[in-house]
Formats: sequence, structure tokens, C-alpha cells
Amino acid sequence: MSFVSQEICVMSAHASRWSLALLMLAAIVVCWGCKTTPVSNRRQLNVIPESQLVSMGLTSYQQILSNEQLSSNQRYIEMINRVGQRIADVVSQEYPSAADYKWEFNVIKSDQMNAFALPGGKVAFYEGIIPVCQSEAGIAVVMSHEIAHALLNHGGERMSQELVAQGVGKLVQFGARNQTAERQDMIMKAYGVGSKYGVLLPYSRKQESEADLVGLKLMAKAGYDPSEAPQFWERFGQIKGSGGPSEFLSTHPSDQRRATALREQLPDALQIYRLEARVRYGIGDPVTPGAAQSNTALPASASN
Repeated sequence: MSFVSQEICVMSAHASRWSLALLMLAAIVVCWGCKTTPVSNRRQLNVIPESQLVSMGLTSYQQILSNEQLSSNQRYIEMINRVGQRIADVVSQEYPSAADYKWEFNVIKSDQMNAFALPGGKVAFYEGIIPVCQSEAGIAVVMSHEIAHALLNHGGERMSQELVAQGVGKLVQFGARNQTAERQDMIMKAYGVGSKYGVLLPYSRKQESEADLVGLKLMAKAGYDPSEAPQFWERFGQIKGSGGPSEFLSTHPSDQRRATALREQLPDALQIYRLEARVRYGIGDPVTPGAAQSNTALPASASN
């Protein structure tokens, strides 16, 4: 056989292997990754089982808390837990898949303006973002939005996209037990945990819109005035405009279009707030003691 013929045979063999790999990848994606988001029914690539995401979320959460100093600010701790439990109660009612979540809410002692929610109900706020929230309703905006990202599997979707882009080999390796460190790095990046744990990956505008819509409904049904949502994002947009550092902004782009879109969704959210919330807390307690409070808690049966 001539040298040219040998080269052709080698190239053909390589091409066959690549074709087989591509066929395997396509089969995995088609058979394993066909899901839709619960809100927009958008087709979503998802090659990681939810049980695995929950397990990864717990491990990552424990690792983060072991490396951080927890806050001793009792007011912050009580507010985060109070708002968190109210939203968690709604999530358990609305999302059967989350009924068995083991919720945890912690405050990390840090000036970072960041917060995150990992699969399985693991939530953390950094002290630096809480003053920007100004009130329980502001905290509810951030928390319900982050929980919505987890419920909608946006982090899992981004992880799946990264795995598929790297090919069949990476998908197989990801399932191996000896890939724990790589798994943790990937989930931390995908869910916007601090930059010290890896490169932050911004959510897509489509994912942000979905999380905005679900988050708005969650906070409204939990009893917090959804009118606070566009106001919070406008405040955060001003921080961005002033050049203030924020890891939260790097994963959650904020601009006037976002606030406008939220205001367009307010009529439906306000109807949920008025008709479906068991208790209406308004904006709740202020973050800073003694600050003005525009609303007080009302039972759902109270007149509008």
C-alpha cells in the first residue's frame, strides 16, 4: 500500500471515530437531555440528573461555609431566615420536585454584594448585599430570584452545555466518582458563587427573564410587595453605573430594560399578592432599624 493510501486509511479511521463520537453525543443529548422549563416551556439541555445536582449542591454549600466566616449580625440572620422560610413554604407548595428540599439559610461575613441558591434549597447571602436590599421585600427580590434560577435548573443547563461542548469523553468522565473536585468547580461557576471559587458565568438574558418572572410570583405569594422588584434592580443598576464592584452584577446584568420588563409583569404579580398571599407583609421590616416603613402586615382577607 502506498504512503498516500495509508494516509487516506488513517484519515478515514479518524473520521469514522469522530463520526461515531458525534453520533454517541447526539444520542446522549436526545435521549437524556430533552426537558422543558416549567414557565416558558423552552426546550432545555439537561444531561445531569436532579439528584446529582442536589448532591453536588450540598457538598459545594458545605465547602463554601467551611471556608467562610459566618455573620454574627443577628438582625441580618433573623431577616434572611424569616424571608427564606416564607419563600420556601411557597416553593414546597408550587414545585413538587422541591417538596423534599432541606432548606438552609446562612449569612456570610463579607462585604461582597452577592447571594446564591444551590440545588436542594441551600441559600447564602453575603453581608454586603443586604443594605442594598433595604427591606425584607428587597431581600425577597434577591432570594426568590436566586431560588428561581435553581428551580428552573439554569445552573444545570449551563453545566450541561459546557459538558456537551467538550464532547462524549467529558460526559463520561463527569459521571465517574473520581471527578468530585471538577464537579464542585463546575457547579460553583454555574450558580454564581464567589469568584474565589472560579470564573463566574453570567446567566443569559433568557434565563434572567425566566428567573425574574418566577421570582416575582414567588415573592408575591410569600406575602411581599412585588413592586419592590424593579426598584431593587434600578438601585443595583446605579451601583453598576457608579463603577461599584459586585459579583452579583457580573452574573445578573441589570439595566433599565430589565426594570421595564418587571413593571410590565407587575399587574399579574400584584394580583397574586392580593389574592393568594396568606399574609401580606408589604415591604416588611427595614434592614436598618428605625428606617421608614411604608407597609404593615395584613391578613389576606383585609381590604385592598
